[in-house]
Amino acid sequence: MAAQERLICLSGDLIDGGEGVRFTVCQETVDQPAFAVRFHGRVVAYLNRCAHVPIEIDWQPGQFFDDSKLYLICATHGALYSPADGRCLGGRCQGKGLTPLPVEERGGVVYFTPSEWKP
Repeated sequence: MAAQERLICLSGDLIDGGEGVRFTVCQETVDQPAFAVRFHGRVVAYLNRCAHVPIEIDWQPGQFFDDSKLYLICATHGALYSPADGRCLGGRCQGKGLTPLPVEERGGVVYFTPSEWKP
């Protein structure tokens, strides 16, 4: 049986380049921190884990963007990630990116769609 989609937040909770919404996903029977943000009008979601060292990247809960609102930044290492696809743009991530998670926005709600995710 496919995993059921899960509500993350209302669409209005995510403002372009603004605060993200934290949630958890189950990976190999362990809950993992994750987050969703809006960038250029599109909602994207990733595991909340730096590619360099597996620590959460937000510098305050829900604060994932750098000051320019153009990049996701690891608060510990300063690694920069593309909000559009999670790829590493600079820093200690050595070419590794954030792990993307499938999300869908419809009817004013953002959902995590685990049936489309292969952990």
